[in-house]
Amino acid sequence: MYNILNNRIQCSKCPIRHRAICAHCEEDELALLEKIKSYHTYRANQPILWRGDTMPHFSSVVSGVASLTKSMEDGRTQMVGLLLPSDFIGRPGRSIVEFDVTATTELTLCSFKREPFEELVRNIPHIAHRMVEMALDELDAAREWMVLLGRKTAQEKIASFLEMLVRRSGHPDQSNHSVDLPLTRDEIANFLGLTLETVSRQMSTFRKNRVIEFLDRRHFRILDMQALHLATGDDADGSILS
Repeated sequence: MYNILNNRIQCSKCPIRHRAICAHCEEDELALLEKIKSYHTYRANQPILWRGDTMPHFSSVVSGVASLTKSMEDGRTQMVGLLLPSDFIGRPGRSIVEFDVTATTELTLCSFKREPFEELVRNIPHIAHRMVEMALDELDAAREWMVLLGRKTAQEKIASFLEMLVRRSGHPDQSNHSVDLPLTRDEIANFLGLTLETVSRQMSTFRKNRVIEFLDRRHFRILDMQALHLATGDDADGSILS
């Protein structure tokens, strides 16, 4: 890990300003966050936190992607989530890390010292309110993921994963933008509960059907957003098609 920028980026000019934990903060409240923040960058595949560690900071992802994994007693690991820009790491009132957190790509975090941040949560309603909003969004996402893992076919799983990346890329309705593919095919298989061969086969099918186009192994572009959405198995309201 290495520090970058120190505090040279003002909160008001941050690229995730209107999506992160500080989204509802006024200028005076941002000034309080400025006093306790620092920026850190991690290399791809570098560990950030280990399960069971004491958490020294809470952090927002500024750029890049991190993975959440859990290891079992026999050494097997399961990826249980991805952290994308504006996602938050940590929960006030909990000092122990629940999952291993690893940088999947080069990752920049805006970090806040734990105890001062917890005090701000108690004293600034805008931060507390945003934390509730983000926790509810995370709960909704977890419920969607339960449906994906438990009921969807391999094709629907891959399509849902790609659609999620597009939705979070900042260009959800524009097919001519490059979208980062932050995981290898093997990591995608782990994340979705599939085999490597199945992931590769489904990706090739989407490519041959001109639904997506790969620019290289880690970047793709959507050619037919409607076809991709239909392949997820979700209807227009987000429920599962019968």
